[in-house]
Amino acid sequence: MTRVTNENAPPHKSPKRFLMLAYRMPQKPTTSRVAVWRALKKSGAIYLQDSVCVVPDTAPMRRELAPVLARIDAADGRYHLLPLGSPPPPELDKLVSLFVEQSAHHYHEIIENCEVNFVKEIEFEIFRGNFTYEEAEEIRMEFEKIVTWFERVTARDWFGAPNRADAIAWIDRCEKMLEDFETKVFHGEA
Repeated sequence: MTRVTNENAPPHKSPKRFLMLAYRMPQKPTTSRVAVWRALKKSGAIYLQDSVCVVPDTAPMRRELAPVLARIDAADGRYHLLPLGSPPPPELDKLVSLFVEQSAHHYHEIIENCEVNFVKEIEFEIFRGNFTYEEAEEIRMEFEKIVTWFERVTARDWFGAPNRADAIAWIDRCEKMLEDFETKVFHGEA
């Protein structure tokens, strides 16, 4: 079975302290601005407004931010990385809600990818009778991409988004379909 576990809780402790990053970059060229935005989104940052985001204040996150800050500097941009410490409960609730919403959206995208793309691909290949090793390998690679994507989302799901279990169920379903397809390929070539 897949490496995905069926635990509902996040795989790590929920952070209690946060960092706020406010940055400004030159309008042109846009490649640096886009690269910074992508790196921050990939790290799990939530944006409060344009060029102002919040991340958990953890050692791994600080390491992940280092190249982003270097990129801002290299592009003649400016930034302020400010500790938020432990925000008051109403503000903490707002931040947690934003992080959960972001993770839930990512899990929803994984579910949609499984449901719409992965399942339809296998169904189409079965319909075509295309039971070749090459097709099985291509589908296996797509499955591994989904699992890797899930692992990245889980790593930044600090507060346990509610639809994580649904994503796990879909990944398990996809894996079963893949194994059934591979069995058909094996028997067809044996």
